[in-house]
Amino acid sequence: MSTAHVVPLSFSLAAAFFWGTSDFLGGYASRKVNTFLLTTIAHASGSLFMIALALLHHSVFPARSSIGWAVAAGLSGGAALAVFYRVLGSGHMGLAAPVSAVVAAAIPAAVGMLAQGLPGRIQIEGFLVAGLGIWLVCRTEDGAPPEGMGLAVLAAVGFAGYFLFIDKAGGGSVLWIAACARLTSLALTAVIVLLRRDFTMTGRSAALAVLAGFVDISGSALFLRGAQTGRLDAAVIVSSLYPAFTVLWARLILKEHFTRWQVVGMFAALVAVPMIAG
Repeated sequence: MSTAHVVPLSFSLAAAFFWGTSDFLGGYASRKVNTFLLTTIAHASGSLFMIALALLHHSVFPARSSIGWAVAAGLSGGAALAVFYRVLGSGHMGLAAPVSAVVAAAIPAAVGMLAQGLPGRIQIEGFLVAGLGIWLVCRTEDGAPPEGMGLAVLAAVGFAGYFLFIDKAGGGSVLWIAACARLTSLALTAVIVLLRRDFTMTGRSAALAVLAGFVDISGSALFLRGAQTGRLDAAVIVSSLYPAFTVLWARLILKEHFTRWQVVGMFAALVAVPMIAG
């Protein structure tokens, strides 16, 4: 594999690690607190972090059109992250993440299909494997679907929008584009918090939110760089492997246990992601 492929692949894999870690931190911190307030704290810390890096590196501020698409990405991804944290905090961290990853990766693939024609045989098989994986992941021992799977899909739609909009931002400064998108997300979730007037938060959860914000926006910057130096579809698919890291942390720290069929479903969902890429 040439350097031209290794570099964007490395950025995307690093993004997957950072996103998977931030999802674990955010999901763990979101238990028994206001998830929108938690997400607002995370967005604030991430925004300040990216702005500081952009100023230190004297990055050139992007064009107005790039900022517009970054704002759209922030609106789409901001509320989605808050919803996703709520699902992760409900006790289904290892189950919701793979479902969200598959749906979030499939939607940009579907948009590409409409724009560029029908996908190949491998991609179609990937959709079938993804559907099977989601069904198995959602299956519980008593046959009832786990709580929160609908919200996980809803969050995935927002994440897919983020992927599509952020790609339109073009090749400007990664740091400024990430910062503008995150500032938009911050404004959105802050308004929701003020309207709901729910300020339930603990010191520990707030500290984890700050850390999750640093880690999450670092993953976003790495994803942007991977998309800029390579293909968008490859960057989306590889970075969508982040649930593997979320599940790993959930197993190591929270000792989460799954049924045999749910484990098979998680692997099927993860296998489906690169298949959808073709």
